[in-house]
Amino acid sequence: MRKKILITGGAGFIGMHLARRLADEHDVTVVDDFSRGRHDTELDALRSKVTVFTHDLTLPLPADLPRDFDEVYHLAAVVGVVYSNEEPQRVLRTNLLSTIHVLDWFKELDGATLCFASSSEAYAGSVTAGVAPVPTPEDVQLVVSAPTVARSSYGFSKIAGELLCRNYAQAYGFPLRMVRFHNVYGPRMGYEHVIPQFIERLLGGADPFQIHGADQFRAFCYVEDAVEAIAALTALPTKETLLVNVGNDREEIRIDDLARVVFDVVGRHPELDVHPAPPLSPERRVPDISLLRSLAGYEPRTALREGVRRTYEWYAAAREQRA
Repeated sequence: MRKKILITGGAGFIGMHLARRLADEHDVTVVDDFSRGRHDTELDALRSKVTVFTHDLTLPLPADLPRDFDEVYHLAAVVGVVYSNEEPQRVLRTNLLSTIHVLDWFKELDGATLCFASSSEAYAGSVTAGVAPVPTPEDVQLVVSAPTVARSSYGFSKIAGELLCRNYAQAYGFPLRMVRFHNVYGPRMGYEHVIPQFIERLLGGADPFQIHGADQFRAFCYVEDAVEAIAALTALPTKETLLVNVGNDREEIRIDDLARVVFDVVGRHPELDVHPAPPLSPERRVPDISLLRSLAGYEPRTALREGVRRTYEWYAAAREQRA
């Protein structure tokens, strides 16, 4: 059945991949303020298949936006450690206001399902405080372990977003999916995250090569796998609220070993210059995705080395275009 789908933040990283995934089968509308989403040839190529609204979601949604959607994916947010550290007030203001405005608009829709993009950062403080195991399931106690540290702003915005969505869904009776993304990476994700940062610095000739938190562990999920997971979850017929981890638990890797994978893919092998991890950076982050497997039959398909290769090819081509 062809559905009408809205994606906030649809010109951004995960949003753009999701729009491309759904546009051949459904009528897709994208809302983005283009503060981080990109006006580029990839969006131009998609415009023939989707409707694009330019709008700042810190303001109420535009009056001329249709109200007959079957699914709404709320992905718009200020994301990334750099922004959390440097502009925590912007992170909090944007992420909270945008979610409130989407919910105030969504509650009037008839029969639609909402998918809210949360994050593993929602429980990062719980891991730090020792009240959450690793791999981490969805039902752990949530803790803001260091509210005076700017980086807490993003995780708190996602905790608050989950509470807002859950309580609106209960009050207005709509089906809700809340997905906690875990280290999703891939082409077009910007330059504030570890894998594209590694690629860009290698392409720029960095040697020695700085790494902060080399002994920490992460499990990375390629964006196309994450998109398949959230599309499957949102399409489930259940009316209940679901909170589900989305990630890849198969290839947990130390950050210095991740660097070596990127070195191999790029074909450069500089000396490592190791530094301590920044404050509130968890020593280990791995999702328990047993619930996602049981609900959606999900298995991550893209091996880390293959995903890094695809990501490198995109960033290398983008760098050539900028030159």
